[in-house]
Amino acid sequence: MQTVFERPKSLKDVPSHFCPGCHHGLIHRLVAQNLDRLGLQQQTIGVASVGCSVFLYAYLDVDVIESPHGRAPAVATGAKRVQSDKFVFTYQGDGDLAAIGTSEIIHAANRGEAFSVLFVNNTTYGMTGGQMAPTTLLGQESATSPGGRSAERDGHPIRMAELLAQLDGVAYSTRVAVDNPQHVRQADKAIEKAFRLQRDEGRFAFVEILSTCPTNWGMDPRQANARVAEEMIPCFPLGTFKDTQSQEGNQ
Repeated sequence: MQTVFERPKSLKDVPSHFCPGCHHGLIHRLVAQNLDRLGLQQQTIGVASVGCSVFLYAYLDVDVIESPHGRAPAVATGAKRVQSDKFVFTYQGDGDLAAIGTSEIIHAANRGEAFSVLFVNNTTYGMTGGQMAPTTLLGQESATSPGGRSAERDGHPIRMAELLAQLDGVAYSTRVAVDNPQHVRQADKAIEKAFRLQRDEGRFAFVEILSTCPTNWGMDPRQANARVAEEMIPCFPLGTFKDTQSQEGNQ
C-alpha cells in the first residue's frame, strides 16, 4: 500500500489544543512540510511572539525563541545576524505584527533582513478576548467594537502585504488563504517560495495567510470558514504584490 499522506517530520506528534475550526494547525503543517521539503529542520530557528502564535514551540520540532509582543522581527534580526548559517522565520498574528509590532516589521522589511515572515491574519486579537485589531473588517463586531468597526472612528483595515511590498528591502510579498483545498495548495507554494528565497538568496519574504477565529467571531467552524471567502478575501485580495525574482527574470 502506498502512503500518500503522513505527518511531516518537523511536526510534533502531539494533540492540538487550538479551538475547533482554527487554521493554526493547518498552517503549522504547511510550515513543517516545507521545512522537510527543503531540508531545513536541523538548521531552523522559529521566532514566535505573544498571541496564539506563541505556541509554535509546542508543535514544530525546531528551535523556537519566544519574543515580546510585536518584537519577533527584532529578535529574528538578532538571531539571523549572530547565526547567519541558520534558517530563521517569524510566526505572528495580526494583533501582534500589525499593531504593537508595526515599527519592527516595517524596519526589518525595509532593511531587507535575511529571514522569512509568516503573518496569520484572522482580523482579531485571538488569545486575549477578541478585541478589535488593525485588520478587523469594517462593521465587524469585537470585544472593543461591539457595534462594529467604524471607518470614521477606528480607521480602515490595514493591508500589510500591500504596505510592505512598497519597501525596497522586500523580495517577496504575497497574500494567501487556507479556506479551501485550492487555496491551501497555493499557500503551500507561497511558503515554499519564501523559504527558498531565504535559503538560496538570503532575501526577506513576507507571506500573509488569511485565517479563522471561530471562538472570537462567535461562529461555528463552517460559518467562520465561509467568512474568509465571503468577507475577508474581498477586503484582503489574494495575490502576489511583489516578487523581485520574477521581475529580475523578465528583464
